[in-house]
Amino acid sequence: MKQHTDIHKGIFFGIAGITAFLVLAIIGFLIYAAAPVLKLSGIGFITGSVWDYDTHQYGVLIFLIDTVILTLLTLLIAVPISIFTAIYLAEWAPKWLENILRPIVELLVGIPSVVYGLFGLLILSNFFMNYLDPFIDSVLGFIPLFRNNHPNFHVGFLITATILAVMVIPTIVALSHDAMREVSCEYREASMALGATRWETLKNVIIPVAFPGIVTAVVFAMMRAMGETMAVVMLMGNSPVIPVTLFDPGYTMTAKILNDIMFYVSDPEARAALFGIAVVLFFMEILAVAGVRLICAWAQRRTQS
Repeated sequence: MKQHTDIHKGIFFGIAGITAFLVLAIIGFLIYAAAPVLKLSGIGFITGSVWDYDTHQYGVLIFLIDTVILTLLTLLIAVPISIFTAIYLAEWAPKWLENILRPIVELLVGIPSVVYGLFGLLILSNFFMNYLDPFIDSVLGFIPLFRNNHPNFHVGFLITATILAVMVIPTIVALSHDAMREVSCEYREASMALGATRWETLKNVIIPVAFPGIVTAVVFAMMRAMGETMAVVMLMGNSPVIPVTLFDPGYTMTAKILNDIMFYVSDPEARAALFGIAVVLFFMEILAVAGVRLICAWAQRRTQS
């Protein structure tokens, strides 16, 4: 019996070791491939705003800012919709309706990003350009953020964030729903026994206990939005500028890599610069994961206290 246990432990340890090796190998390859330009540009690779292959200037700042803005705008749209949907499915929806709605939501994950991009470019963009953008401009145009400076431009931050929000909603809904479902029924019953309403139980018991799982869902969605490429390339306008309004075009880090890699794959320096963008993006996601661990640890201490 002990021999079988040792064999099983060895198998699992080997699988875990292979996974860790693959992760470290990818990190090492990215850093090795980007090292020539990272050494050449130094901190200017992150703080510089000029990207020019002819003058050997590589500054990723504009792409980084556009990526962060697009990701935050996506979460601003997706998180409220997703959390309220998860709450309804977990707490109020009849079982038969939950069994119908959740699979439908999860089906959105299987749609390729290029299909989302085509839907946004060929169908949704006309609605935005002809109806939604003018409406927002007419109602909130006195605020610079909502002023439509490109009335005949059918791509930009708002439509891209909307499509990305649809893409990440299933992730947040599924993981948040599971986190709420895992809250023990004893917590609900104890809260009700003390005279709390269903809403008070949700606000003061279920959400705090499920909070680490909800935050994890949001971070996974953020990483998905940050790393998305095809839909972004098709809908952002690929213009390296820092946006002033929601309707401005932009250029994200992943879009820059995809658009340029086929043209400069044979140029060692240019290829290294594009790998440098991947390194910066990777470490941005590492910081996001570290942040969510700190938030989850804080939430668990608060719940326990």
